[in-house]
Amino acid sequence: MDDITVRMATLQDMEILLRFEQGVIKAERPFDITIQPGPIQYYNLEEMINAPHIHLVLAELNGQPVGSGYARIEKARHYLLHQQHAYLGFMYTHPQHRGKGINKKIIETLKAWAAAQNITELCLDVYVNNEPAIKAYEKAGFSRHLIQMRKGL
Repeated sequence: MDDITVRMATLQDMEILLRFEQGVIKAERPFDITIQPGPIQYYNLEEMINAPHIHLVLAELNGQPVGSGYARIEKARHYLLHQQHAYLGFMYTHPQHRGKGINKKIIETLKAWAAAQNITELCLDVYVNNEPAIKAYEKAGFSRHLIQMRKGL
């Protein structure tokens, strides 16, 4: 049986984190015409590893890194019921290992960390046309809430 574990990322994981980041970018480019062409980076991974308000994790399957994610505590808008929420991002599972419950295990870990920080609300962004991701997040208990719209000029 496959053994999925989730642990905090460290600076020693930088090489795999950078590869996973490129996997996220590659997966998102078809959904977002506003992403710059060529090599880019989304995250300051070293800062994320060291920040006390961010919990960056790696999922391992039988000891091999196969996925990532983070929860970042953010201040909520002043008119909401909650004062803070945990924003989830860098949600990535290597394509070869999708459908094995890795994303679910990452979300469970991030949810537990957020709850331990007295956070009562999780949120994330997903592209409206990324139906596989939407279905995965709905399966994990998320619901569609708001659609961001854009228009180029």
